[in-house]
Amino acid sequence: MKIYSRIIIAGLILLVSVSTAFSQKYITKSGHIRFFSSAPLEDIEANNYQVNAALDAENGQLVFKVLMKAFQFEKALMQEHFNENYVYSDKYPNATFSGEIKNMSEIDIGTPGTYEAEVKGELTIKGETNKITEKGTIEVKDSDNLHGITVFTILLDDYDIKIPSAVTDNISEEIEVTVDIKLSRL
Repeated sequence: MKIYSRIIIAGLILLVSVSTAFSQKYITKSGHIRFFSSAPLEDIEANNYQVNAALDAENGQLVFKVLMKAFQFEKALMQEHFNENYVYSDKYPNATFSGEIKNMSEIDIGTPGTYEAEVKGELTIKGETNKITEKGTIEVKDSDNLHGITVFTILLDDYDIKIPSAVTDNISEEIEVTVDIKLSRL
């Protein structure tokens, strides 16, 4: 009976190894999100390189988690105001996205190249959730590495981010967001 147990255990190990080898799940813990605001008196830019993202290439499911305090600004005072007065990072430490690449079946993970991607889902910032639909690109480097990029605009009012009247000339109501992630297969 011991020989049969060993064969079954070896078969299960082989099955798990094979399913992992053919996994279609990709992740990053060091994605990049940049936001940019152009206003009459001042441009504001911030970068965050601590973006967690995961993609299931079998069904196109895509999730992001962004630590708000990880956005870095040119001026320390801008960073302080962003966290304390606009997005309340202590109360809402993360922004999230949950959705899917709608046309994942058109992206050939096995063939290097650049493919258009249609992303649809829900973006949550400061406790406010809105549906978004955006276009971007997925570059297949090889079957183990994907590079996704999209640029889109959000409205501060959609996420209940209020601009004090004293600084309305310094901050735009629209923010350009650039998402640039390099995903590796699990």
